[in-house]
Amino acid sequence: MYWDAMSRHYRLVSSVSGRSYDDDGLLLAEPDSSLSGLLMTDYHTLDFRPGPDTDGIYRFDFWLPVIRRLEGSSAPVTWRSEGLARHLGLENLYVTFSGYWPERGARMLTGTFKECEAYSVCARTADAGETLVVASAGNTARAFARVCSDNRLPLVLVIPEQNLDALWLTKPVGDSVIVVAVGDGADYADAIHASGVIAGLPGYRAEGGARNVARRDGMATTLLSAIEAIGGLPHEYFQAVGSGTGAIAAREAADRYLKRHASPGSSPNRGADRMRLRLSQNAPFLPLYESWRVRSRTLVEYEENDAKQRLDGIYARVLANRTPPWSVTGGLFDALSACGGDIAAITNDEAMEAAALFERLEGVDPAPAAAVAIASLLQAVEEKSVDATSTIMLNVTGGGYRRLWKEVGRVPITPHVVIGPDEISPERLSLRLGV
Repeated sequence: MYWDAMSRHYRLVSSVSGRSYDDDGLLLAEPDSSLSGLLMTDYHTLDFRPGPDTDGIYRFDFWLPVIRRLEGSSAPVTWRSEGLARHLGLENLYVTFSGYWPERGARMLTGTFKECEAYSVCARTADAGETLVVASAGNTARAFARVCSDNRLPLVLVIPEQNLDALWLTKPVGDSVIVVAVGDGADYADAIHASGVIAGLPGYRAEGGARNVARRDGMATTLLSAIEAIGGLPHEYFQAVGSGTGAIAAREAADRYLKRHASPGSSPNRGADRMRLRLSQNAPFLPLYESWRVRSRTLVEYEENDAKQRLDGIYARVLANRTPPWSVTGGLFDALSACGGDIAAITNDEAMEAAALFERLEGVDPAPAAAVAIASLLQAVEEKSVDATSTIMLNVTGGGYRRLWKEVGRVPITPHVVIGPDEISPERLSLRLGV
């Protein structure tokens, strides 16, 4: 179903200049190339009115930059915790879950909240005859592979070959999707580089990552689900981060919600005036954590071999991002600074212990990245850095894998093309892709 693309229900605003722009569905940066801040969405309505559950992710389309609805989406679900809350002595703990748990209403067939961004990004534009190019460490690849397969949208996925075990669907990938794996020990940074080269070829376009407003606003539906359940903003927002795009999105959505309650005649906000981001990374790969510890807008950089060793040592490999939107205006450094947020470092053992505890007390297996977030909540409670009476949102960004694989199935995705890092050039990639 298409809406009128000429009468979009939002405009794009620069975080640097404050200038406002009409959206053609493709804009990723301010037209003035000297300005490098993120664009943000300014919606015509401030009303928070979710639609019926049957609308899937599009029940939140009043704050999504979309002009159509694609088939097969599911929205995040939020419930007030009993088991984990009682165990931790927390009075107002809410779990927001994006994964597979039909009884809870969660039916994401890739088991990850990355479906939220994929269904938003792919619905931002009408079919333009170009092939979308997406780089991923695993979860994003699954989500875009599913959405584009089910809706017959052309897509090139670029993923490190060492992460292929994270690339599966519940049915064979569609003919509209091409998977490119970067081998020879390549990591996510190499995949991003390759995707940028492919996007520069005729007939291809970059999805844009954190710079795509549809990606951020799609991820923000996790917070919108929590707002609906809580009746306002949480005081504390817990999430594990690789790029931190989801955390930026949450801050933007929180600000949007507060504008609504600042309007004349609106009801008072039942949540916090300043929702605090409580983020976490998986040790020993900690560039965001180490940069925030010294409050540096310049991201800590690891020497190449050190970076790869650290990446090889983490439990939640989908958090392995060496090029996060940290320093850019409107990026993660600004989001943390605006709310007095913090970042925790979580070991593999802490994450795995947290996963087992969560499954026992809440009834579903969390994905590794979600386990890192759960562990950071346990750490915060132990350190007494959260108030037991505060309203807390725990963003469980994936889970239910074992049941999903048992009940629905799992089909590995085999790459169509495998390249080495030395083949990342327009000439070589044109040849390999047959452009």
